[in-house]
Amino acid sequence: MIDRPSNGKDAGRGLLRRMLPYLLPYWPFVSLAVLLVLIGTAAQLAGPYLTRIALDDYIAAGDMEGLVGLLGVYAVILAVGFGGAYGQAWIVNLFGQRVMRDIRRDVFDHIQKLHTGWFDRHPIGKVVTRATSDVDALNELLSSGVVMIITDVVLLVGIMAVLIWMNPALALVTFGAVPALFLAGWIFRRKIRPAFRRVRAAVASVNAFIQETLTGMEVLQLFRQERRRAWEYRKLNREHTDAHLDTVMCFSVFYPVVEMITAITVALIVGYGGSRIGAGELTVGALVAFLMYSEMFFRPIRDLTEKFNILQGAMAASERIVELLDTEPGIGDAPAARLPGHRHGALRLDGVSFAYNEDEWVLRDIDFQIAPGETVALVGHTGSGKTTLAALLLRLYDVQRGRVMVDGLDVRDWRVPQLRRQFSMVQQDVHLFSGTVLDNIRLGDETITEEDARRAAEAAEVTAWARNLPDGLDTQLGERGGGLSQGQRQLVGIARAMARTSRVLVLDEATSSVDTETERAVQTALGRVIENRTSLVIAHRLSTIRGADRIVVLHRGTIRETGTHEELLAAGGIYRRLYELQFAEEAVLAAG
Repeated sequence: MIDRPSNGKDAGRGLLRRMLPYLLPYWPFVSLAVLLVLIGTAAQLAGPYLTRIALDDYIAAGDMEGLVGLLGVYAVILAVGFGGAYGQAWIVNLFGQRVMRDIRRDVFDHIQKLHTGWFDRHPIGKVVTRATSDVDALNELLSSGVVMIITDVVLLVGIMAVLIWMNPALALVTFGAVPALFLAGWIFRRKIRPAFRRVRAAVASVNAFIQETLTGMEVLQLFRQERRRAWEYRKLNREHTDAHLDTVMCFSVFYPVVEMITAITVALIVGYGGSRIGAGELTVGALVAFLMYSEMFFRPIRDLTEKFNILQGAMAASERIVELLDTEPGIGDAPAARLPGHRHGALRLDGVSFAYNEDEWVLRDIDFQIAPGETVALVGHTGSGKTTLAALLLRLYDVQRGRVMVDGLDVRDWRVPQLRRQFSMVQQDVHLFSGTVLDNIRLGDETITEEDARRAAEAAEVTAWARNLPDGLDTQLGERGGGLSQGQRQLVGIARAMARTSRVLVLDEATSSVDTETERAVQTALGRVIENRTSLVIAHRLSTIRGADRIVVLHRGTIRETGTHEELLAAGGIYRRLYELQFAEEAVLAAG
């Protein structure tokens, strides 16, 4: 499932495996950032030691001139430290953003390669979450996590070395807090990891719910379901909040524990160090420097716990991104994929059986073929498998049994892009993208000139209503063709098919949303487009397929009848009953 949590070690390996190829091209940035980390760490370590010198060697001796010189040295060190920190932050964010650009690119490219059946099982909102907020979680890790963790670790090691050098006994007092801190961190990690997984899953569920709601807003309002939908959203929102509160509870306990351990350690240092001053074994400047170093010692530990927060969020997100990138496309080119020697548009289904879900067969033992240039219509009751059959020809799905062949070659042996280039399809529900009307006809196909697109728009009756738009065919459309009626969107889809020179034309209820007058004009235009093409027409209005060379009647996933319009009427079977029923309905509507 899309939100299945994985083992922590597996997630860590998956994150490392996925991040290294993205980080390696930017190793000069990482190397420079690490160098600046070392410079900045050295500047920080120098501060407390210079304080000891100032107290013991200059202030205690009353040497103000030497103190001024020391302050000058300290100012230079501060400037170096500032430059290192500035450069480090700039470089880290620069390469972090570039890595995120590469990851977003690969995630989007991979999503486009996944087969249609994958999207049937995964809500779009959850997929969007993976491509956006999950990637952003990794961005936070790279831009403010990885290098900062390196900084804290280097600083921590440097402080430990200086403490041991200055006073091993006091260093042991300071280090006595480390086991307690690690124990607290281990318990914290055990609690926080599952909480972050629940947060990422809750975010995905909320996004999927909002996306589904916005897409179906018209239906919700028409059926007065706003209150029910709001109640369902409150439930998801509450689960999202509860998941976040679990992380808040973990941090609200962990941080005070760290602060308490820090305070106890500082008290022990002051007590022990004070006794050593009284015994003449330690100077005041050394104790002050030691306290400053101890404060610096606990600071990276606290920072590491905060970075652990980022790391856990990124790890939870990485599990989902790695799972997505590891998902096989499902439908792709076979190792020996090739093109047929000739491409005339011959279609054949040989013993084809197909099921979306195991053992729930939508098509059973389908056998028929369409010769190049022939027009064949598919008819049947809703759910008989007409649209599924067309999807198999374009290899949106793969059959479980039998073969689907185009120009004598199994579609699984074609290169997928070349196979689909042989088809033009007009769907019942045409999807439009943001852009102009002409952009939606061309769909980025550089082989279609603007003149070709305009001719197709004229033939498909698009120009007739587009003249009323602000800029005609150059009018910018909103998301999903906002502002256009369903019939207008369908006419744009017909123009798309007309603008292409594909050998096979598939019409899936291509005129179901246009009025009778427009349908007559479009049918005339489609008649011109169908010439010299192999055409598969899926139709509900039987009056539109009378001129087909052959009509195939599907019933419950099997072919029950085949013949011309006249032959099927004379046979008195399923087709005749469908025709008489539809004719009666049209007569009633005409009379009304």
